[in-house]
Amino acid sequence: MRALVLGLIGISALCALGYELAFVGVAPLPLAGSAVKTMAVALLALAGALGGAPRLIVLGLALGALGDFWLSRPGEAAFLAGMGAFAAGHLAYAAGFGLRRPPLWVMLGLAALAASTEIWLAPHTGALLWPVRAYVGVICGMAGCAAAHRSRLLWAGAASFVASDLMLALALFRAGPELALGLSYALWPAYWLGQALILAAFVRR
Repeated sequence: MRALVLGLIGISALCALGYELAFVGVAPLPLAGSAVKTMAVALLALAGALGGAPRLIVLGLALGALGDFWLSRPGEAAFLAGMGAFAAGHLAYAAGFGLRRPPLWVMLGLAALAASTEIWLAPHTGALLWPVRAYVGVICGMAGCAAAHRSRLLWAGAASFVASDLMLALALFRAGPELALGLSYALWPAYWLGQALILAAFVRR
């Protein structure tokens, strides 16, 4: 079973690399690109299920894969579906991490980050203002729950996930075409690594 779990993680990494090399910056993204992107995290969810990770962690990964699919498809409805899937995944993660109070400095830092989005992000989101605000609150809550956990792998995974979402927000709502492309190349590895580290914090050795 250990070899199977490691094999699935390895194939997931290959899918992530393949997406980075072949599909980042491609618009509109073909269904093949959506499939590769989705499989990169869906395989992590399967590895978690077979490797003994808690169900809520597996659910968070599965919802992340679903969010990846919808965010890769065109249109505002698909974007909202993807954001909703990721928000649900963050709630599953938070419950799986344990709803403990993080250190005060983490709480203050996350509160400052969330508040700052009212300056540099919210005014540029248009009709998506309230969904984006809600998502910011949910991901900051997930990061706070991760910071209250004892696993350093989990801390690193949550931080990498937050960093990827910050880059995504900049690419979607603030950056020009060239900077957005550069951010896209950086955010995908940060995102996949974040998911993989969250899995690594919980999968049985």
